[in-house]
Amino acid sequence: MRACQPVADGYVDRDGVKVHYELFGAGEPTVLLLPTWSVMHSRHWKMQIPYLARHCRVLTFDGRGNGRSDRPAQPEAYAETEFAADALAVLDATQTARAIIVGFSMGAHRGLLLAANHPERVEAAVFIGPNYPGGGQPVPERTMYSWEEELDTEEGWAKHNHHYWLRDFKGYLEFFMSRMFSEPHSTKPIEDGVGWGLDTTPETLALTYLAPFMEPEEARELAGRVRCPVLVIHGENDGHSSVTRGIALAEHTGRSAGAAGGLLPRAARA
Repeated sequence: MRACQPVADGYVDRDGVKVHYELFGAGEPTVLLLPTWSVMHSRHWKMQIPYLARHCRVLTFDGRGNGRSDRPAQPEAYAETEFAADALAVLDATQTARAIIVGFSMGAHRGLLLAANHPERVEAAVFIGPNYPGGGQPVPERTMYSWEEELDTEEGWAKHNHHYWLRDFKGYLEFFMSRMFSEPHSTKPIEDGVGWGLDTTPETLALTYLAPFMEPEEARELAGRVRCPVLVIHGENDGHSSVTRGIALAEHTGRSAGAAGGLLPRAARA
């Protein structure tokens, strides 16, 4: 049983790609929980939805490539602009004029596109453990191995490799989720994460990795145009995206928010 059932759900169709959404709760404001990388679908918000739905209206949708959304066969269909356009289509389908947007990891890319390019639809933006390419440094272990080339090791982040995905996708997911849920006694979320990952395929996930990626200059330009209140939350021991990424995003959006008289965001370290 799910802790909270949707009050409505449906699909939006953009250029033949169907995206599944769910609506929970009622009242104002509306909180739009954005999809992260397609290694997970919207069930990764399962701990937040029940609480939020007691206080406001909550929207989620499965990012293309996982869950009940379609899995396009072209890398271009997984560009960040497509995910942002899906979010706008979900807002339109649910007659949502404005929302507080919340993005986790890769959700930062979609969130920046929405907040910068569609300020009339975004009341505020929350970025959790953002994979922000516009500043900070990557986690060092993640830069040691090629994703494209066949490797002679399968240790650690060498599993983040296209050839390894095709050989042992479940093994990759077990490693990936263990790095995400690094706290003691995290067996259940790791098991959940592996299950969500197995709802897609390594071939589909590889398409997301071949899609047009947000370049550092673009990310900084978008951050500089954000005018809504922003909150950045990032753990110091994040094993996927360095806390320096979150600090950079807070700084880059903070200048614009301050200039507009809004709230200055801060990187909250947990």
